[in-house]
Amino acid sequence: MTGRFLREVRGASAAEFALILPAALLLLFGVVDVGRYAWQLNQYEKAVQLGARYAVATTVIPGALAADDAFLNQSCNGATLNYGDTICADAMQPITCEIPNGGNDTDQVTCSCDATVNSGACLSASPRPLAFAAIVSRMRVASKRIQPGEVSIGYIGSGLGYLGDPATYKDSNGVAVPLPDAAPIVTVKLTNMRYQPITLTLIGIDVPYPDFSYSLTLEDGDGTVAS
Repeated sequence: MTGRFLREVRGASAAEFALILPAALLLLFGVVDVGRYAWQLNQYEKAVQLGARYAVATTVIPGALAADDAFLNQSCNGATLNYGDTICADAMQPITCEIPNGGNDTDQVTCSCDATVNSGACLSASPRPLAFAAIVSRMRVASKRIQPGEVSIGYIGSGLGYLGDPATYKDSNGVAVPLPDAAPIVTVKLTNMRYQPITLTLIGIDVPYPDFSYSLTLEDGDGTVAS
C-alpha cells in the first residue's frame, strides 16, 4: 500500500497548482496595483492643473491682495512705489492659504506670509473661504479623494502689474470690486496623498505619493470669469 501511494501521480497537478497559485495571485494584483497607482497619480497631477487654472481666473483668496493701494509706499529696488510704477516681485511677501492642521472645514482657511523671503508687504489678511472652496471643488472634478485639508494655495510676486491699476469687476450685487494691482504667480499644491495597494491591504500598509503642484500667473483675479 505504501509503495502504491508513493507512486500515485493523479494529485500532482492539484499540488502544483496550490504551490503556484499564491505567486500567480501576487503577480496579478501587483500588476493591478501598479496600474491603479499610475492612474491615481495622473488624477492628482490633473487636479492641481485644474486648480491652478481656476485660481488664476477667479477671486484671489487673500482679500488684502486685491485692496486699493495695497502696494502704496512699498519699496522696489530702493525706491518707493507711486501710482503707475511697476510692482516688483519683492514688494510682497509670499502668501500661503490653507486650512490649519489639515482640517476640512473651508470656513477655517487662513493665509500667512513668509517674511524670511523679503521685507515686502504682508497681504494675507481677509481670507475668502468661498474662493478657497471653489478651487477645491474644481480639483475634485479630477479626483473625489481630494479633501480641503490636503490643498494649499500660494501667491508669490512675479514683477508683473502696476500700482493704481483701475480694473474692477462687479460682484453679484452689482458693486464694483477692485482687482489686484499685481499679478502674482499662483501655485496650487496637493500634499499627504497616499495609495492603498491591494496586496498590502490586509496588513494596513499604504504608499505615500510625492507632493503635487502646478503654477500659473494670475490673469485678472475676476471672480465671475470661471465661476
